[in-house]
Amino acid sequence: MGDVLLALSIPVLVFGGGIYAACDCWWRRRHPAPPSPYTHRAARLAEQDMLLLAEEIVDDAYAALGPLYDAPAAPGPSGPPTVLSSLPSRPASTPDRAPSRPAAVQKP
Repeated sequence: MGDVLLALSIPVLVFGGGIYAACDCWWRRRHPAPPSPYTHRAARLAEQDMLLLAEEIVDDAYAALGPLYDAPAAPGPSGPPTVLSSLPSRPASTPDRAPSRPAAVQKP
């Protein structure tokens, strides 16, 4: 008799747990908890800290790399630097986003 009660108690416990979970889910959907003001305040404070950190990172990067972005110095009295390449210069790219004309066919 003890084995039968033990064997039947397992499905009863599983079924009871399922009923409890379903009722708990239903109750929480019908009666949601109000939002905590501390959670919103903590999120705002974390956002402010993150923005201050990002601003500090950008300021440090600009201080370190700012000279790279300054305008180049005016060319000296000799004029602009000469091009040392023996290759012919390439034509300018198309100014708009339209596709460029196809290249001319070269015969071998």
